[in-house]
Amino acid sequence: MKLVMAIIHDEDAFHIMDLLNEKGYSVTKLASTGGFLRAGNTTLICGVTEERIPELVDIIEKKCKSRKQITSVNSTHVNATESYVPYPVEVTVGGATIFVLNVEDFKKV
Repeated sequence: MKLVMAIIHDEDAFHIMDLLNEKGYSVTKLASTGGFLRAGNTTLICGVTEERIPELVDIIEKKCKSRKQITSVNSTHVNATESYVPYPVEVTVGGATIFVLNVEDFKKV
């Protein structure tokens, strides 16, 4: 048994969950926040047998595409005499970060 944790963009979450449910995967959705942009993400958690990992990862990889987005970033080098001025920056959002962890024990009650 394996535990798959996938951190994905909020916009992709419900579509991915629907696809995984259609294929018979049970998925738990957690709201999470990214460290760099401090923007909302979704963390999906799914317990699966080792044989089903390639299919699960393939579904996520095909549907979670990276894209460019303009966002405001706060300057970290502002002192007390300077004013606070956020500046626009193009960043890549989306895609997925996937962790596959060993599960020592599993019980469903």
